[in-house]
Amino acid sequence: MDQNIQKILEIKNKKMQKAFNQNHIELLFLDNKQELLNYLDSLLKDDQTVGVGGSMTLFETGVINYLRNKPVRFLDRYQEGLSRDEIEDVFHQSLLADVYLTSSNAIDRNGNLYNIDGNGNRVAAMIYGPKKVIVIVGMNKIFDDEDSAIQHIKNISCPANALRLHKNTPCVQVGKCVDCQSDDRICSAYVKISRQPLSRMTVLVINEELGY
Repeated sequence: MDQNIQKILEIKNKKMQKAFNQNHIELLFLDNKQELLNYLDSLLKDDQTVGVGGSMTLFETGVINYLRNKPVRFLDRYQEGLSRDEIEDVFHQSLLADVYLTSSNAIDRNGNLYNIDGNGNRVAAMIYGPKKVIVIVGMNKIFDDEDSAIQHIKNISCPANALRLHKNTPCVQVGKCVDCQSDDRICSAYVKISRQPLSRMTVLVINEELGY
């Protein structure tokens, strides 16, 4: 990367970090997935209860397999053979987790997080419940402002996730949100997080493209 471009990016990132800190959200930049796992090693304690939100990023970074091999009480929503009722029970237990790991559909440089959810369990846990929330995002999730963040969610996140989940929604056909009334709709709750209780939420930005 050109040195001048690198310098501008560093200036932007420092300003962004300050904006998140003012909103009582810690923001850290990590170079790669191994740095992320090292960070989690320093954070997680044996026997802690750990929940996760639905997220491709957690799979792509190896976090799900990492948790399955850690001496923690992992509330594994992805465990094979779970019934719908058992999955719902995991969702409810996760609201009382010591640590909750998830991603975000988008964040902006003004210190805000933007998320869209079908069941609402992920955004509920991000807002309130778990003692500590860790949000893991790739560089592709960073946007300059609210409008561009929302456009990303409507035109990339929603269609891609609906396709991944084999949903029969219009966005799968046209490639963007059309605010449908389909029974398969997965975008029921739009949530903007602008502030948190002090020291509860940490956003980890990985220097890679991750998720949608």
